[in-house]
Amino acid sequence: MRGFRRKRSGQILEPRCDEDRVRLSYRGLDGRLRCSELCFTPRPEKLRADEVCFSLSLEPRAEAVVTLSVRCLDSAAEEVPRLRFEQAFHSARAALAAPAADGCRVDSSNEQFNDWLNRSAADLRMMLTDTEHGRVPYAGVPWFSAPFGRDGLITAFQTLWMNPSIAAGVLRFLSATQAQERSRRSEAEPGRILHEARGGELAALGEVPFRRYYGTVDATPLFVMLAHAYWERTADRDLLERIWPHVLRALDWIEQYGDRDGDGFVEYERQSAAGLVNQGWKDSGDAIFHADGRLAEGPIALCEVQAYVYGALHGAAELARAMGDGSRTDSLQQQADALRARFEERFWCEEIGSYALALDGDKQPCRVSSSNSGQCLLTGIASFPRAQRVAEQLLGPELFSGWGIRTVASSQRRYNPMSYHNGSVWPHDNSLVAAGLARYGLMGGVLRILTGLFDATLFLDLHRMPELFCGFPRRPGEGPTLYPVACAPQAWSAASVYLLLASCLGIRISAQEGRILFANPVLPPFLDSLRLRELRVGAARIDLQLHRHPDDVGIQVLRREGDLDVVVVK
Repeated sequence: MRGFRRKRSGQILEPRCDEDRVRLSYRGLDGRLRCSELCFTPRPEKLRADEVCFSLSLEPRAEAVVTLSVRCLDSAAEEVPRLRFEQAFHSARAALAAPAADGCRVDSSNEQFNDWLNRSAADLRMMLTDTEHGRVPYAGVPWFSAPFGRDGLITAFQTLWMNPSIAAGVLRFLSATQAQERSRRSEAEPGRILHEARGGELAALGEVPFRRYYGTVDATPLFVMLAHAYWERTADRDLLERIWPHVLRALDWIEQYGDRDGDGFVEYERQSAAGLVNQGWKDSGDAIFHADGRLAEGPIALCEVQAYVYGALHGAAELARAMGDGSRTDSLQQQADALRARFEERFWCEEIGSYALALDGDKQPCRVSSSNSGQCLLTGIASFPRAQRVAEQLLGPELFSGWGIRTVASSQRRYNPMSYHNGSVWPHDNSLVAAGLARYGLMGGVLRILTGLFDATLFLDLHRMPELFCGFPRRPGEGPTLYPVACAPQAWSAASVYLLLASCLGIRISAQEGRILFANPVLPPFLDSLRLRELRVGAARIDLQLHRHPDDVGIQVLRREGDLDVVVVK
């Protein structure tokens, strides 16, 4: 865990060497023995704990194969079988191919853009991990190799149109781990959705509260939003009925615990000294502040969280209708409408031409220009005139670096292009803002964000989109400045390209109606064509080719199996 220092640790045991293997072992303070066993073939000439030597004699054009097998062993887990290299290789390749088979394959006329797509697909496959409750994407490598509620939900949302199986796994996992009772240390409350789950020694001993930690304000409304989006995309009745009780518990949490001071907004305030001070996606200790630089004091109501709650209420109303609960449908829609009116009244700041970053515990707005206002467009809580003004600000020079939208405008008191949350560029944040712009038909902004991030990939190692990069202004002939300790890969960064494409295409899939809708599709100048293969809707599947024209995008059906309509609205 980055930056964590322990007062005492367990015992590193003496290495154990055999003729062809060495075992390196550590006995933790939790009593568990964790080992790495390295096995070599052929048998080495010399093997010590820190050195292995082979003696090979090769004729011209001959070859010799040396293999190293590593087994990770844990006294609390089942014994891991020893596999030959060929067995392990074929098993791993089959495991990686399995989730890919469920999703739509995307490629384009631009090979450099394809490199971004291919790297993103490979990274997502790598981070999808089987748990006892389903397959979920771990958040990122190396710091966040664990399930995170917010990260998993947003990754599932980004990839939903092309691969809904990711969303299904996330919904099952988060339903199974939903909080059942109150705990101040883990910040659990009935109905609250998990923030983070860790399985290592620190969590087992309680040195960190993250064995199951619930200190997040946004995962719960995002869970409801994803449940509705998944239902619309798949019409999966079985899963809806399975998770519906969890949706209702999440709604109860929003009403009973989320609104901590009864003002009609969802806030957070840390309950445990070991927990997170800030509990939105910008969770650095200095991320939420006033225009003069003062840190906001809680309970804090973030602007984008109110947008998520608005989306959750509307989505839950549709789910209630699907479940035959008409009275709940009407009540939820009324709650959503009332929230929208309160939000417009309290969060809009005419002096900055945007929505406040947050309301503090005294209900004073944090008049800070930030990317959070862009995420408010995602669910439609903003009025159209104000959405246009937010978009103009987001794409202006203070927030748009040339590579993407900064988390905080360069004019703000705490702006720092090398800060984790106060001036850097986060790809997932940009993809959510782009989806919001597309909702309001502001397609020029969508194309600008996609183009900036694509240009950034041309300078990035392996075309891999990192967790974040620095917010310095773009300069000719230079790439973006990397953030030194960013996760790479990061699940929601890898998935950003798919939501950006969906936003450009205005794609919306309704499984119940058997329809794929493209609303005012656009493509950037660097993409002459785009091909979608094996796009599945229920039992139907389709291959599509999209061509960019000077003022239009043409869509051609290459193959169709089953009843499925393609509708283009321009």
